[in-house]
Amino acid sequence: MSSFTHPDTHEFDLPQVLYALGDPTRLAIVRKLSECEGMSCGDVCCDTPRSTLTHHLKILRESGIIATEKQGQTHFNSLRKTDLDKRFPGLLKTILTQSA
Repeated sequence: MSSFTHPDTHEFDLPQVLYALGDPTRLAIVRKLSECEGMSCGDVCCDTPRSTLTHHLKILRESGIIATEKQGQTHFNSLRKTDLDKRFPGLLKTILTQSA
């Protein structure tokens, strides 16, 4: 059984967050998650190979952008909007608005 480690809000590092958001695939994942409460790994990005998707989700999770929790056999991903806005006010909104 896998469990995921998520950084606390005060541990978010701006260069790491910007690096995570700087990749087009990861930015597309974040954009998709910003439009809903969350979704399973398979629904996040269906045209990306599973190993590549796992890598992208790990980078997003370790930077603090997403949270992943296991619900039965499914890994459910959600955007940590509140935590990101608390640490870096307006950053996520600005990036999502500019990259649309």
